[in-house]
Amino acid sequence: MGTLRSKNPATGEVIGEVAVTAPADIPAIVARARAAQPAWAALGLEGRAEKLRPLAKLIRDQLAELASLLTREMGKPLREAKGEIQSVADGLEHELGEIAAALAPEELDDGRTRSTIFHDPFGVCAAITPWNFPLAMPHWMIFPALAAGNAVVIKPSEETPLIAQAYADLVRQCVPDDILIVVHGDEAQGKALVLSDVDLIAFTGSRAAGKHIMAAAAGSLKRVILELGGKDPLVVLPDADVDKAASFAARNSFRNAGQVCVSTERIYVDRAIADRFLAKLVDETKAWKTGDGLDESTKVGPMINDRQRDHVVRQIEDAVAHGAKLVAGGAKRGAFIEPTVLTNVDAAMDISKEETFGPVACVTVVDGADEAVRLANDSPYGLGAVVFGGASATEVARRLTAGMVGINQGVYGARGTPWVGARESGYSFHSSRDGHRNFTQTRVLSRPR
Repeated sequence: MGTLRSKNPATGEVIGEVAVTAPADIPAIVARARAAQPAWAALGLEGRAEKLRPLAKLIRDQLAELASLLTREMGKPLREAKGEIQSVADGLEHELGEIAAALAPEELDDGRTRSTIFHDPFGVCAAITPWNFPLAMPHWMIFPALAAGNAVVIKPSEETPLIAQAYADLVRQCVPDDILIVVHGDEAQGKALVLSDVDLIAFTGSRAAGKHIMAAAAGSLKRVILELGGKDPLVVLPDADVDKAASFAARNSFRNAGQVCVSTERIYVDRAIADRFLAKLVDETKAWKTGDGLDESTKVGPMINDRQRDHVVRQIEDAVAHGAKLVAGGAKRGAFIEPTVLTNVDAAMDISKEETFGPVACVTVVDGADEAVRLANDSPYGLGAVVFGGASATEVARRLTAGMVGINQGVYGARGTPWVGARESGYSFHSSRDGHRNFTQTRVLSRPR
């Protein structure tokens, strides 16, 4: 099948390659994982936790090398790459405890019948992971699946095969042969994996791809966990702290070059504070320097590829052609797009409807919370949303159709909360007690009292 060459999106330099997996080989690969899985499951939760626990040290010991590889392959600033990897290592012990609590047997007794609810290994999990968080997202799927007693076959994004392989190689030092197998390739390998004899498919990616996976899985009723795209709104109420709201808007629109599923893609600001908010946002935008992620002064790296860059540029140009005003940024230089601020953006524009996944802040002025809520909810997406404001912020937040809503902060919740989307932004969810249970078969054993 040849090799898949991975390039640095900032420079175009080839930094490595991996062997492409033939789609015809995937059924046999899944069969190997299935044959290995029973022995792994038989270790029990505590036994598997002991095997997986050393992964945190393995990651920490290679933090510098992994971060450099992640930045060179994906483009995000080195500081953010280190943070992504460090968070995986630092959260591992807590995650093991959370999984243990989630999967512990539960006893119910109604006086006539005693029942025990078990959360057993499901079998073989297919994990299909994206490129924007190319180490954290594989971990997010692989780790709970393995801890629950499953085997995993992962297909990482063809854009970032090297960092995903590096992470998998560390995990494989902790687990038996064939419990974690990596297949490399593009859409063809992903389709073959979905159609293979796996029990569960965990996928993070586009809404369109998620719909195809769900349709393909329906034939054998495979379980699916889909974390899909977003078009996250930010609502700025008249009593909001304008400086904090604008600072957040810049950070959440531009970090990782906007290539984040919960980036702020639509901003609805009350007319009473709109001028102050916009002036502060434009001022904040000037601080977001674009460049190679290995440069310590860089805050915005390159787009992942030419296709994504061109998509973002087309959306900006289309918005301007239909009446939007470009008030900051907008320039394209090779793989880079300057952080961009658009005003006069209306709901009919493509940039208001379709996911952008680029460093663009789109501002719409509204007259009151009702209009802001109506426009924010006018989308098939519903991953995250944010409200900045005072006394009424919670009430407004409860009216937004999103799985996760931040009030005067981003959508990231306390430890133990699920990562969950609404509408077409997701099906099932990750993390938390119930998220970890998605990687298991619930089984009830009952006996007379």
